[in-house]
Amino acid sequence: MQSGVAMSSSTKDQPISMAEKAYQSIRDRLIMLDIPPMEPIDDAALAQSLDIGRTPVREALKRLEIDRLVVSYPRRGTFATAVDITDLAYISDLRVHLEPLAARRAAETLGDAEAGEFAELADFLDNMDFRSLSRDEVMRWDLHVHRAIYHAAGNPHLEDTLIRYDNLATRIFCVFLDRMPDFDSHVMEHSGLLRAISSREPDKADRLAHEHVLNFDKAMRSLV
Repeated sequence: MQSGVAMSSSTKDQPISMAEKAYQSIRDRLIMLDIPPMEPIDDAALAQSLDIGRTPVREALKRLEIDRLVVSYPRRGTFATAVDITDLAYISDLRVHLEPLAARRAAETLGDAEAGEFAELADFLDNMDFRSLSRDEVMRWDLHVHRAIYHAAGNPHLEDTLIRYDNLATRIFCVFLDRMPDFDSHVMEHSGLLRAISSREPDKADRLAHEHVLNFDKAMRSLV
């Protein structure tokens, strides 16, 4: 994927621990359904594929259970959680309140440098041909935009909460992505939201984030 906007532009690259590396890598595989729902988790195989020890993997799996991405059963092992469309109502009920709050806070507190990055990202999205991208590339851009907004809100507790629920929503998105004829329009909605934040319009950012969550919920329900 070639672009003038780095996928990590919203945060500075920092060294991370082996446990954090394992957590992020396994989390992304679960979100993207590279580890399918209800698939048994082989910690030894994961450790080998990530080229790290089993202890960091086990630590990561404990965190992922809190995130509701894996579930452990006594004497049976650990499994990727199921993707249940009935969970969408619960997830949307939270996101419809928290996503607008994050967008509003980002618009209120964004610095000049970050505002420029958000405007640049919006320009890039406007000129991107999402139809030419793979499913994973589309979903990674969707995740990137959301996480950039959460980070810009400046509230680490709000950021952590929203990442957790956006991850769960993204798993549902991945299940239905191939059945969505206009999936790119959902990602393109981010452009207006990014511009509202970059121009420091908190009321508009709040409204657009609210509409974005409702549109996602409606689109998913229409495919059931």
